Amino acid sequence: MGAGPTGLYTGIALARRGHEVTLIDRDPGPEQDGSWNRKGVMQFHHPHGFRAQVVDALLAEMPEVWDDLMAAGAESVMLPEQPGRVVGLRCRRLVFERILRSAAEAQPGVTLLIGHVDEVCCERGRAAGVRLDGGHQVESDLVIDASGRAGQLARTFRAPAEGGDCGIAYVSRQYQLLPGAENGPVNSPIGMIAIYPGYQAIVFLHDNRTFSTLIARASTDRQMVALRFPAAFEAASQAIPSLAAWTEPGRAQPITPVLPGGRLHNTYRTQLNDAGQVAVDGLIFAGDAVCTTNPALGRGVATSLMQAQKLLALLDEHQPDFVACSLEFDRWCAENIKPWFTDHVYWDAELIRRWSGHDIDLTRPLPSDLIMAATEVDPEMRKVVGPYMAMRALPASLAAVEPRAREIYASGWRPPVPEGPTRDELVELITATVAQRVSA
Repeated sequence: MGAGPTGLYTGIALARRGHEVTLIDRDPGPEQDGSWNRKGVMQFHHPHGFRAQVVDALLAEMPEVWDDLMAAGAESVMLPEQPGRVVGLRCRRLVFERILRSAAEAQPGVTLLIGHVDEVCCERGRAAGVRLDGGHQVESDLVIDASGRAGQLARTFRAPAEGGDCGIAYVSRQYQLLPGAENGPVNSPIGMIAIYPGYQAIVFLHDNRTFSTLIARASTDRQMVALRFPAAFEAASQAIPSLAAWTEPGRAQPITPVLPGGRLHNTYRTQLNDAGQVAVDGLIFAGDAVCTTNPALGRGVATSLMQAQKLLALLDEHQPDFVACSLEFDRWCAENIKPWFTDHVYWDAELIRRWSGHDIDLTRPLPSDLIMAATEVDPEMRKVVGPYMAMRALPASLAAVEPRAREIYASGWRPPVPEGPTRDELVELITATVAQRVSA
């Protein structure tokens, strides 16, 4: 269930292992011209980060998809100090998913059905397939729910999710560099990140000289809701130096409307029911159906394809004992996926607390973003922080340098605030712009 990145990747890989795979999604796919109004996926045209884990997953199971992405204009990301080592992919979600879907359509053993799943069918406590809207039943030995963060169907089988609204909202827009225009400034593999007291501004680099700009705020900051209006978003973009450098009229032009983000959640959900048991033999959840995180750090597709790779390995090992597979997969997710959820929950809560005007509280554990920031004072910490930032080491690894970071903040040092408007100045600009538009 679900033909997003997790479902497509898993379906292709299972078919290559000799299985007959049916992918079911209500979206009919891209138009002939390549455009795609993806149904039910709010974040589809918002910026995505594709980390090294995504690259690893593609090269391990379907290297030709990587080649097709490069041919479609996607860009591999390499660090200056590590030439030749690919650490990520710059690409729009539209291009990434279009290439992956084309691979699924061409893959022998994969059938794509357009429809909505109404029910998981069970016989004697075991999944036997699904029933679509209209009553058509698709029989199967195994049902994988990769229906994403908005999927509702199989939630009754599992214990309630941990987490909830992350407290952060954002607005984004995609742009195209004009012919002959050079890139703007960058300070990270994804593009440009600027964090201010009360908001943050990010530039995500994509394929084919496209990029997205994003402004994030506390979801309770109602005075910044008007960023969803094009005039207000463009006025804010021109006022924030890191965004203005990319979006000035002589450098780029917008190619999408201003895109308000929906409610963002940090959630984690086990494979098990309230009794701690696998509720249905042969029903396994993967991807965003297990874990969702604030998309600002680009961990979503990475954690989803990490899950898909592990699930494939476990199915190879345990099939047809799907209960054993579910239990082992649940243990692995608890050890390797849930820590990223927990990291985000605390990080976001502490960031919102600081956005509301509070100083760093040294009586509490330091969130990961502050430990990362402290490497500006003590670069030696990067030996520990670097693997965490690349998701090659779990958040718990930062405990080794947290005392040093605490010393740095206890000395009075605080992360420098980049040039640009304060939160109040930005609100004043947004309010004046909207008022001007209304009066006109």
